[in-house]
Amino acid sequence: MAEMSVTTASLQSFPKSLLCSLSTRKFNSSFHPSAILSPISRFCLISKFNSFRFSAAVVKAASSPHANTKEPMLPPYDVLITGASKGIGYALAKEFLKAGDNVIICSRSDERVVSALDRLRVETGKQHVWGTKCDVREGDDVKTLVAFAKEKLQYIDIWINNAGSNAYSFKPLAEASDEDLIQVVTTNTLGLMICCREAINLMQNQPRGGHIFNIDGAGSDGRPTPRFAAYGATKRSVVHLTKSLQAELEMQDVKNVLVHNLSPGMVTTDLLMSGANTKQAKFFINVLAEPADVVAEYLVPNIRSIPTNGSTKATYIRFLTGLKAYSQIFSRIAFGARRNRYVLED
Repeated sequence: MAEMSVTTASLQSFPKSLLCSLSTRKFNSSFHPSAILSPISRFCLISKFNSFRFSAAVVKAASSPHANTKEPMLPPYDVLITGASKGIGYALAKEFLKAGDNVIICSRSDERVVSALDRLRVETGKQHVWGTKCDVREGDDVKTLVAFAKEKLQYIDIWINNAGSNAYSFKPLAEASDEDLIQVVTTNTLGLMICCREAINLMQNQPRGGHIFNIDGAGSDGRPTPRFAAYGATKRSVVHLTKSLQAELEMQDVKNVLVHNLSPGMVTTDLLMSGANTKQAKFFINVLAEPADVVAEYLVPNIRSIPTNGSTKATYIRFLTGLKAYSQIFSRIAFGARRNRYVLED
């Protein structure tokens, strides 16, 4: 069956006129553009297109036996969070533990992983948390992370891609070093792609599938991010990558894996506070930012509600909505609310 080697994606890349020719006169290299308007040609094209889609789906189903089936996903959930030794990743891990879930964390530093595990166990009184060193920029590291997770938990229900970097650098792009740019782009873009690839390959072969959450950041809505342009560009790509993965999974008829976006808004992490050195930055940090624990307390129940409710649609969970942001800015301008909340303003 030669048709089985042709994917839907490759079919879509052909010019329509060529497809009409192939569908009506398979061995005739000469065709007229008027064939595009022929009802018979259209019917043949649609039939051929559906045949290709069916063949691609058959091949996919054969290679991934669980891709089109899904067992119920019940709590406690098995959760993996990258970059979870501090900041919002650590706060998310703590909230999942408090909810009774099993958690895997990772970081580029063995020492930070051990320290985070000790603190999580003390602060939550829970012991079902494990961790390992992982540099998300390295494919072998992420594969080792997957093997570690399967050893400890067998399945991963929720995978949160939180690892990110701004190289703790706030300056114009023209002044950025090669090392800083490489760290930002390889962590936030390449690392995210590698993690998504491994998460999808893992989850589509799990009987209960799984949910992947990609964390966005400043720049993800397309607005400019002066002084951290590279970071903003990578975070803009997060949204595009998520949409592309959603489309790919639908095209491949994979129904048991969903890819979502997660937006924590402005969180008072070391990364954010390292840039609180201009009047504008101080204003917005005071007005819009929240501690990681506050953000996690909102996000985790919303994340858990997706598998709990058996949702089959991708979603975008936002802590700081547009309405909330404008309301807080208005309160600040009108009433002076939140002035000097985190940093002293000029």
